[in-house]
Amino acid sequence: MNRRDFLKGVLTLAAATPMAGLLARAAEAGEAAPVATVCFTPDLSPEAVIRMYRALGVTLPGKVAVKVHSGEKGNQNYLRPAFLRPMVEAVGGTVVECNTAYEGARNATEKHRKLLEEHGWTQYFNVDLMDAEGPDLELPVPGGRILKRNFVGRHMADYRSMLVLSHFKGHPVAGYGGALKQLAIGCASIRGKALIHSGGVSGDQVECWNHMATPEVFGDAMAEAAATIMACFKGRIAFVSMVCNLSVDCDCCAVAENPCMGDIGILSSTDPVALDQACMDLIRQSKDPGRDHFLERVTSRQGTRVIDTAARMGVGTKRYRLVRVEA
Repeated sequence: MNRRDFLKGVLTLAAATPMAGLLARAAEAGEAAPVATVCFTPDLSPEAVIRMYRALGVTLPGKVAVKVHSGEKGNQNYLRPAFLRPMVEAVGGTVVECNTAYEGARNATEKHRKLLEEHGWTQYFNVDLMDAEGPDLELPVPGGRILKRNFVGRHMADYRSMLVLSHFKGHPVAGYGGALKQLAIGCASIRGKALIHSGGVSGDQVECWNHMATPEVFGDAMAEAAATIMACFKGRIAFVSMVCNLSVDCDCCAVAENPCMGDIGILSSTDPVALDQACMDLIRQSKDPGRDHFLERVTSRQGTRVIDTAARMGVGTKRYRLVRVEA
């Protein structure tokens, strides 16, 4: 069974509010985790992306990998390179991507490079396909229940720090795609992606789709993989998420639904768990008539499993305070 067949068959708050000041998310019973800071602005502009990064008060050292989702051929919802260009240039970063494990225009290096050109990424940036050549970089997963090793693009070792620019949206398998998915699936090589999707069963680009993991296993595998990237860039990683073009489908879909909700804004943090939680909370509290359609996609795929598991693993915390950043 290929990925397309699988997708056809897949199952069809104390929330922070975007107000001025600091709002702490209520702690779960018995939870004694620290509180992360998540910044928010309703402004959606290239300048606001930079402002939200700078609001974190961090400086990414050395050679900076800027992880983006470059968009599948035919997709209409991905963030365009011109929108992200000022941010990439502000940190002097290199745009990085990896090949995909599914059918499409990005599952082999030469096809992927051609699409990067068609989508305009190479017009503005030097783009590094981190797994364009092997062998993969193998990262240990200490105590991993699903994965024992995470396979990522070998060029990741060339970078001192990472800026993760995420388009927060839905996903046909994961339920949603945000910062944690960018770390887990986004940084994985073809072999790494195959292992995550198959729950550690197969690293083969074709065979893995015959062993698709359950939503629970898939979420846990993503959390384990994300933890390895956080360990690589410990203290040298930052996240900015654009909550816009809110389709239930991911930018990896060649045929995607149009957005079902209005745009919300931009959020940033150094904690990917808190960031994804805050994005989900803002969607849950939205009065937009398309909210329930979006949330059905998330809940039917147990999409927040990755947030819960990553929090338990110590990748980050679900508790946060939301800081509104004015222009």
